[in-house]
Amino acid sequence: MTSSKPRHAALALAVLAVAALAGCATVSRLNPFHGGHRDRHERPAKDEANRVPLVSLDDQLKVSDALRGVGYQIAPAAPASNWPLPGGDEDQDMENIAAAPDFAVAWRRGFGRKSSRTMHVTSPPILAEGRVFVMDAMAEVSAHDAKTGATIWRRSIETRPFRRGRSIGKMLADIGAGRSGSGVTLAWGGGMAWNDGRLYISSGYRELVCLDGASGKEIWRTTTDAPLHAAPTVARGKVFVEDVDDELFAFDAKDGTQLWTYQALAEPARMLGATSPAIDNDTLVASFASGELVALRSGNGEELWNVPLSKVSRTNALSEIRDIVGRPLIHSTQVIAVSHSDTMSAVDLRTGVQDWTLPVSAITSPWASGDVVYVMDITGRLICVSVDSGQIYWITNLNEHLSRKKRVYWTGPVMASDRLIMGSSDGRAVSVDAKTGKLLKTIKLGADALIGPIAADGMVYFATDKAELIALR
Repeated sequence: MTSSKPRHAALALAVLAVAALAGCATVSRLNPFHGGHRDRHERPAKDEANRVPLVSLDDQLKVSDALRGVGYQIAPAAPASNWPLPGGDEDQDMENIAAAPDFAVAWRRGFGRKSSRTMHVTSPPILAEGRVFVMDAMAEVSAHDAKTGATIWRRSIETRPFRRGRSIGKMLADIGAGRSGSGVTLAWGGGMAWNDGRLYISSGYRELVCLDGASGKEIWRTTTDAPLHAAPTVARGKVFVEDVDDELFAFDAKDGTQLWTYQALAEPARMLGATSPAIDNDTLVASFASGELVALRSGNGEELWNVPLSKVSRTNALSEIRDIVGRPLIHSTQVIAVSHSDTMSAVDLRTGVQDWTLPVSAITSPWASGDVVYVMDITGRLICVSVDSGQIYWITNLNEHLSRKKRVYWTGPVMASDRLIMGSSDGRAVSVDAKTGKLLKTIKLGADALIGPIAADGMVYFATDKAELIALR
């Protein structure tokens, strides 16, 4: 099997190097996928020797001596008929879903334009009422039968003409800065959420669109001043979405009327991926490229607390990027989030007091179940952490035998039937035992999996870089 061709532009979660373009680095140097088109025959080790303490960017992560040999509880696997929001549900805490017992490909279907040098598939799939919704690299949304993959309807939400010929550096800078009047129409990013029969879609074209979920017919459309790289969250009659200028919007889900906004600290150096808020009752938790983790009242946007997830001292250009790209989750009374700037933390939902922190850098979402939370860091280490103490039970390095230049990027995890499921930038999906960290099975997807999987309706679904929707049974 031959390796795929490297791309200059960052993909779903690559660095938007607006500041870097000015001098600290090039886009390709900050791109976690650049130079990462690996020898596909190399595989992570399958034995338990992988789970050893490893050096982090600035500190040392160690398996806790106190937890060696100590068991922990995960939530029992339970069926989930829907995955309607980017993080599954409002608090983004799905725990353990009964799905894909065979961990084998059931079917695959193309859904439009694949990623290229100038456009990218970045939207996580969602599932509701027996339909999987996906969005391709040109902002065409399609609905597919969750059992067979058959296409039910398609609709493009793009309203601006596609233009070629712009330099990638100029395009990245203009789109990232959200400059109006720049002539930029090569936009990417955004995502989808479903609620009460309606599909809500954000896009890099600075628009939020509401479609009828059954037919794809447009209900309303509203515009924003800056691109929307984040998928929306819909709850309690409101649509919440962030733009690339670190502004959070609340819109009326019925007609798209803007209700309130919240402006975080603007951060020029950021990742192309973006995050979606989590909600618990009237408390909304959002994270931003500035490294701020913020709790707000969902009704009016009033700030309740603000916690920075970034190191005071940073030692290199990459650590200057404070972005919290992965979605925060609300697990019981804690908010758990992780930034690119070497900080993972559990924060009390009510008070904003940090219960614990760890020196972990990640651009994927953490996953909690029962007594533990799992996170995949930027070097390919899957880490199992006690939600109570922040101590580490085990570390499995999925890039153990790869050189730094050939390092694979991993998305996920999600937990399906007591296994942690991840996808990779070299076209693999793996399952790992959630109690031991042992690698159980590897399958080939046939395309880069740069977007985290979802699990619902008995299946696990990947949307790949080639605009293929792949269902695992």
